[in-house]
Amino acid sequence: MKTYQSIQFSIEDDIALLRLNRPDRMNALSAEMRAEIIDATRSASRHARVLVLTGEGRAFCAGQDLSDGNAAAAIDLERVLRDEYAPMVRSVAECEIPTISAVNGPAAGAGANLALAADVVIAAESAYFLQAFARIGLIPDAGGTYWLPRQMGAAKAMGAALFAEPVSARQADEWGMIWEAVPDDAFDAQWRRRAEHLAKGPTEAYAQIKRAVRDSWDNSFDGQLNVEARLQGQCGQTRDFQEGVLAFLEKRKATFEGR
Repeated sequence: MKTYQSIQFSIEDDIALLRLNRPDRMNALSAEMRAEIIDATRSASRHARVLVLTGEGRAFCAGQDLSDGNAAAAIDLERVLRDEYAPMVRSVAECEIPTISAVNGPAAGAGANLALAADVVIAAESAYFLQAFARIGLIPDAGGTYWLPRQMGAAKAMGAALFAEPVSARQADEWGMIWEAVPDDAFDAQWRRRAEHLAKGPTEAYAQIKRAVRDSWDNSFDGQLNVEARLQGQCGQTRDFQEGVLAFLEKRKATFEGR
C-alpha cells in the first residue's frame, strides 16, 4: 500500500478508508493533501467497493490551509481552484464506487464542500458545517455553490453562504443536507456499519444509481426515463442481478460479488 504524507489510506474487507491526517492543522487542505486525496481516491475506485473519507483528531477538515504557499495577495485563486480543487472534488463526486463522508468534527470552507461531494454524508452530532468564505471576502468554492442549493434548498444555501454561520449536524440532517446525524458515542460504529453494507452490495448497480441520480439534474422527464432504461439494461446483464433474483425466489440473503 502506498505511503502518503498528509493522509492515511488503507483498504480492508473491500472498504477503502481515507483519513485526512493533519490534526495539528485541523486537517486543513494543503497542496500536498489535495494531490494525495486524488491519488488515493483513484486507487480506491480500482481496488475497493466503498470509500470512506474522515478526519484524524477533532476536526473533519478546516478548509484551505491559509498558511500554505505564498501570501494571500499572491495566490492565483482561479488557477488553484481549476488545477487542484476541481480535480479533488471530482475524484470524490465521480468515484465509481459508493463514497461516504464520515464527518467526525468541524467541516469548514472547502472542507465542508469536500464532505458534501460524497454520495452519503454521516456526521457526528457534535460536528458542524461552515461556509466560511464570506468572512474573508470570498464565495463558496470546491463545489459549494453546486451542492448547497441542491441539498438544502436555495433559501438555506443563500443564508449559509451570506451569513457564514455554522450549520449543526442536526440542522443539516433536518434540512436534507446530509444523510444522518449520529450521537457521538455511536458515530464510529454507524459509519462502519454503513460502509460494510455497501461493500457487500451490487457494485455495478451502485455505480449506475450514482450516474442516474446525477444525470437527473440536467435531464427532462423523458430524457431521464431513457437514462433509466439504458442503465437498467446494463444492470440486468450482471451476475449480481441474477443472484438477487435467485435469492429472492429462494427466500435467502443475496451474496453479491460486485466487480
